[in-house]
Order: sequence, then C-alpha cells, then structure tokens
Amino acid sequence: MNKEINIDFSPEISAVAPGLRVIRLSADVVNGPTDPQLRQELEELAARIKQTYRIADINKRPGIAATRAVYKALGKDPNRYRPSQEQLMRRIVNDKGLYFISNLVDVCNYVSVACGCSIGAFDTDAIDGDTLTLGAGRAGEPYEGIGRGPLNIEGLPVYRDKAGGVGTPTSDNERTKVSESTRHLTVCINVYGAEMGDDEVIGLYGRMLRRYCGASEVAVRTFAPGAAF
Repeated sequence: MNKEINIDFSPEISAVAPGLRVIRLSADVVNGPTDPQLRQELEELAARIKQTYRIADINKRPGIAATRAVYKALGKDPNRYRPSQEQLMRRIVNDKGLYFISNLVDVCNYVSVACGCSIGAFDTDAIDGDTLTLGAGRAGEPYEGIGRGPLNIEGLPVYRDKAGGVGTPTSDNERTKVSESTRHLTVCINVYGAEMGDDEVIGLYGRMLRRYCGASEVAVRTFAPGAAF
C-alpha cells in the first residue's frame, strides 16, 4: 500500500514563488519497458511541439518562464541549469530525438512537455519519512542527479526528505528515482506558471498511468505555500 506524502514549503520558496501550486499524485503502479503505443504518442507530441515552437520561443512558455524566474530569484542561472521540461523541448526542437526509458519515466516526460511544468516522479518506498519539504539548494549540498553524477544544486528549488535532496526541476536524485521495480509512485507537478488547467493535467496523467502503468489507488492532493496540510 502506498503511503501518503505531504508537501511543505520553506520560507525562501514561499518568498519567491507565492503563487506556486504542487499537485501531488500517488498511485500503485507496475513499470516496464516503454510500450510501443506510448512511444508513438510521444513521437506524435514531439512532432506537434516541433511544428509549434522555435528555440527562441521555448523559454516563453508560461510554466518554463515561471520556473526560470524562480531560479533567477534564488540566484541560479537557468541557462546553465535548465528545467527538465525546457531540456526536453530543446531536444525535440533541435531534432536530437527522444529517448525512451520506461513507462513510468516516459509518461512523466509526456505530461511535462504537454503542460510545460517540471514534474518529479519518485519511488515512494525510497522516500525517507512522509513529508517532502521544498526549499533552496545550499552550497556544497550533496546531490546525485539521475545520469548526471554530482550536481551543484545551490540556488535550485529542491525537495528534501529526512535523508536529503530527492528532486529538483533540473534533475531528480538517483536515490529516489523510479525503476522497473517501482510499485508505489509519488509525483509532484510543480505549477509555477500554467497554460493547462490543473484538472486537465491531473486527468491526462491519471489516464496515462492507468493505460500504461496499470495504476490503481490513484490519489491527488494540491499543496501551496501558506496552506495547511
């Protein structure tokens, strides 16, 4: 059974992103290699993105622009440490091709590109405790980015559990990443700015999880700075 993860906010995040909403979605899931139909859906989405955007337009998408603004407010250069949804869109528009990891990862990537928001997807069983606190990365704070090795997260928004950092908009952490053995999923959709309604994002994510990841016991809750659990 999946445990419910609460989201809390540190004062430095509340100060620079008072309008932030975090949609936390949890589910029991089954992961596996990327389904051919999911691969096709991703390729079709990529084609639409490539037809719609030029490189210069990408950082003007509301979710990306708002995330970059928070980076700058925290002292981080968003051109050196790009949010993940921006990285994916630049890869598509630059014709570098998509990469396919697994159903859980690729569903996350699909929704992130579709809505323009950064999304953290975590193996709930690897989260230490029942609360993730969103704060700002500190100088010298240890952090192992997925496929990136040690990552300088100073000035990045970072989710922490009792053991340390688990996710940033630039890269999630190796310690809590989803894998083929993941059975309990926690997703944090970071709505710094939006072009798609919350209900539409939730509906899209839920449908894709059920279709490609056998999701059950799907639960959703929205958190915001200043709001009680």
